[in-house]
Amino acid sequence: MAKISLTLIQTFYQVARHGSFSGAARELNLSYQSAANHVRRLEQILNGRLIETEQGAKRIALTPRGRALYNLLHPELDIMLERLTKLIENQRSALRVGMPQAIFFYLFPKVLTRFREEFPEMEFAVYERDTVLAELVKNGSLDVCISERYFGDPVVPQRLLGSYRLSLVYPRAWGAAPAPAEVPAWARGRPFITYEPGQTLRNLAVDFLGRDGAQVQPAISTSGSSSVKRCVEEGLGFSIIPSWCMQGEEAAIASVRLTNLPEVRVYFGSAGFLQKHPSVQRLFADCQAELVGPVLEPPRGDLAHPAL
Repeated sequence: MAKISLTLIQTFYQVARHGSFSGAARELNLSYQSAANHVRRLEQILNGRLIETEQGAKRIALTPRGRALYNLLHPELDIMLERLTKLIENQRSALRVGMPQAIFFYLFPKVLTRFREEFPEMEFAVYERDTVLAELVKNGSLDVCISERYFGDPVVPQRLLGSYRLSLVYPRAWGAAPAPAEVPAWARGRPFITYEPGQTLRNLAVDFLGRDGAQVQPAISTSGSSSVKRCVEEGLGFSIIPSWCMQGEEAAIASVRLTNLPEVRVYFGSAGFLQKHPSVQRLFADCQAELVGPVLEPPRGDLAHPAL
């Protein structure tokens, strides 16, 4: 049997207690769909129905197996979660956060300034990663992750912070900028600098440049935007990086905002049982205050996603 996560159990418990997915979603700060997905996943693991729903009905009904599980959990689960929350609040001296190197380097100092006003004694431990963030949260190595990937994993609930645009950057000595639509043709034969294999921004750039069947072979690949940008500054090639990496007009680099590329979404995720922890709630609020508007476009209806 697959391992059962505390997040799935907690969601089922709240659905059963409130008698609805919407009530549990409000209690846990989840979307309606996320609450439903958590219960369906638990049912798959247990290989049996726990909840019955009728089309259009707002209330749910527990199956006999669901009622037995709820009775087994109540009230011990509430007591356990309360004790766990107090233990974490009393003992946690560090908040372990994973995010891509560029987001931390360019965007996070102002967020940290706000956060440390509330938690000056807490260590903010940063793991600069793009890949494996979901796995690191699931195995307990991270508490929070800020990512350009949507994991779709009920054990790592995510909230959409906002989105941003990418820009072509190249040595200013190369001359006039191409139009956004002409970039794939312009790029052929020029040295391409990008991120390590598997990183989200590398995949987006390669897909864009490889339109019409063009072969894309990076000349240099590295771990983060600051290193990529430095190579471009030295005249080693061109790249596609977040627009916010460009700090106004720069002497050595020219840039073109690629409005013909999809916006890149940024998500805030955490271990499910930490969603209501004061430090996690404060960090999310600080990210919203410092990033959404000044750097990130706020979520819109067309960016709807089954995240939190």
